[in-house]
Amino acid sequence: MRVTASRKLFARAVRILPGGVDSPVRAFTAVGGSPLFIRRAYGARLEDVDGNTFIDYVMSWGPLIHGHAPPGLVGAIGRAAKAGTSFGAPSPLEVELGERVRRLMPSLERVRFVNSGTEATMSAVRVARAATGRERIIKFAGCYHGHADSFLVQAGSAALTLGVPTSPGVTRGAAGDTLVASYNDLESVHRVFDAHRDQIAALIVEPIAGNMGLVPPADGFLRALREITSAHGTVLIFDEVISGFRAAPGGAQAVADVRPDLTCLGKIIGGGLPVGAYGGRADLMALLAPDGPVYQAGTLSGNPLAMTAGIWCLDHLTPRLYRHLAALGSRLAAGLAGAAREAGVAVQVNAFGSLLTPFFTDRPVHDYRSATSANADHYARFFRGMIARGIYPPPSQFEAWFLSAAHTVKDVDRTIAAAHGAMRDIAISKASAGRSS
Repeated sequence: MRVTASRKLFARAVRILPGGVDSPVRAFTAVGGSPLFIRRAYGARLEDVDGNTFIDYVMSWGPLIHGHAPPGLVGAIGRAAKAGTSFGAPSPLEVELGERVRRLMPSLERVRFVNSGTEATMSAVRVARAATGRERIIKFAGCYHGHADSFLVQAGSAALTLGVPTSPGVTRGAAGDTLVASYNDLESVHRVFDAHRDQIAALIVEPIAGNMGLVPPADGFLRALREITSAHGTVLIFDEVISGFRAAPGGAQAVADVRPDLTCLGKIIGGGLPVGAYGGRADLMALLAPDGPVYQAGTLSGNPLAMTAGIWCLDHLTPRLYRHLAALGSRLAAGLAGAAREAGVAVQVNAFGSLLTPFFTDRPVHDYRSATSANADHYARFFRGMIARGIYPPPSQFEAWFLSAAHTVKDVDRTIAAAHGAMRDIAISKASAGRSS
């Protein structure tokens, strides 16, 4: 595999972009080497600037449930662009996408579009604080809700990968207003509420955690959070930026049959273009300007290209698609587990529909602590072995893998075959280390 052009581009990039990238996990810091620079993508494939082709399981970190550049989506965006790329004024497209979102997720009685998941989560918390007159929030260790100050406390995703659970530049006041509980641990939630009674404006949670690697909720966990927050007059916020429209057409809240007060969306809702949204109970959303006193605005919010992409994307979610994704996910998860078992490498594969993460550990992974017990060095070696065999998994142990409509059984079987080789690489490395010691 040639990487000459990528290395040259990275050498240029580090002279102009911090770390050579625009988002930290892209830098390959956790897996070694330098990042591959992508020049095109199609279906389930990426092609880098050196001409190497990979089966992609990053899928732009989740938005591309229909694959890279499906012709229908590309055509719809092109037609929309001819009518104007940005208006700075209302358009019918915002109404149409909003109506589709509410139809799929009835808890979003009103919705506002923004430009990123970070904007959505920080705005939802602001609404919750205004509604309750309280300042503190609860989040869960290892859950990532964007890079707003109040969320960078024991955060997952790239912050976890880089070992920066609390980022410099976050004030003590912002961090002090964020209380941390343990995912899938209801006792920890009760303890936080007992210690800060009548102070907690919101509890925000990834209903299917995807930013410490994939960690599904324990049975009854989400329903119990609904009961606890209702009892304390606290706003329950589901961060469905990852799980929204991926776990099911109605998101994780439909799967769990739990109705949050507010929901944050992103990724799939924009079909791969920059977008976010938040919404929920009509009385809460009525607090937003111009109806109410809570201010939030955005020049490109409701951008016509993003709205068009979102409409196309949601209109092509079908029961057949979800059956296809679930079958592929089960096949891939079983294949990865089998490859590890054959090589004698300890791996736990967490899977939910089209999402999965192989954790290099011999213990079940159900929260932040068990996720961070995984062997990141083994994952790094596995990653390099997969890349060398034409497979592009996430460049971090603590990220979810994503499948799409464009992936095939043949793609999955080729991936499993590559995993057998990559797992053998780890086993050989372990044996060599044992002999040398």
